[in-house]
Amino acid sequence: MNDLAVHARGLCSLPPSCGPVRLIAVDGHAGSGKSTFAGRLAAALGGAPVLHLDDLATHEELFAWTHRLRSQVLEPLSRGESARYAPYDWTDRRFGPPRTLDPAPVMLVEGVGAGRGAVRPFLAGLLWIEGDSETSWERGRHRDGPGLSEFWDGWTVAERRHFAEDPSHPFADWVIRRTPTGYAWLEGPRPTAVTSRIVTDGEA
Repeated sequence: MNDLAVHARGLCSLPPSCGPVRLIAVDGHAGSGKSTFAGRLAAALGGAPVLHLDDLATHEELFAWTHRLRSQVLEPLSRGESARYAPYDWTDRRFGPPRTLDPAPVMLVEGVGAGRGAVRPFLAGLLWIEGDSETSWERGRHRDGPGLSEFWDGWTVAERRHFAEDPSHPFADWVIRRTPTGYAWLEGPRPTAVTSRIVTDGEA
């Protein structure tokens, strides 16, 4: 069994945190590699559902999506029911057709602010993707191209304000560091965090 699968098995052994679901948050600065990591971890979990917070945010509400997350996703799952949410279309600037998320043994919620205070009571674990803000934002700008430079200008201001008011990193169970061969799982700053473990990209 490869190392990422070992970590996945460890997540499956955590107590359920949101009804029957073990909800795992993947947080970090924009451009830090959260989506890539979440996709690889979900695959190691046998195809675990991944909720991307970009689907709940909007141009006008970059971080004011907590009410949608709770009412459409967290509260139904906590009752053992399927979640139903309408993902936001960033091109058309409107919400699209509803999607359904059925309860699963492990589910990932990925995005900037996934470990915010209002979400933490529903979490079985919080993973923080290591990376300073400026370097991460530069990666994001390069990825998205010059056409979104104005959006990024506004985003960085909003993200800096969000983490100043509602930080996630101090509550992380694990800090995930990218390495040339995969990922290192390091003990997070949270007092109850688990001992460091190493994950290779052997088969993320």
